[in-house]
Amino acid sequence: MEQETNEVVVQPLNRAKVRTFLKVTLILFVVTLIEYAFAFGISHEYKWIRVVLFISLTLLKAYYIVAEFMHLGHENKPFKRALIFPIVFVIFLIFIMIYQGGAVFDLLINR
Repeated sequence: MEQETNEVVVQPLNRAKVRTFLKVTLILFVVTLIEYAFAFGISHEYKWIRVVLFISLTLLKAYYIVAEFMHLGHENKPFKRALIFPIVFVIFLIFIMIYQGGAVFDLLINR
């Protein structure tokens, strides 16, 4: 029978991975600071500008999280497309349903 050992083997630090992790974390931090600046800097009269900016910056943060932390950025293009296109299609369908739901609601209210 083999004897078990409880030794821990320490691997050398991969500086390139740590540098990439810190770079993406810094980018996410800066984008979050920009979001907070827009939240408190843009007045409520420009609601749609704020909404568009928030959605754009949120998509940018989602891209960096998926690309680096979930390692999708290092995959080949057909695999990326196979994942991204259905997600975009579902989001498109959600917007269509919201828009049509509003149109039906307006028709029912304005009878």
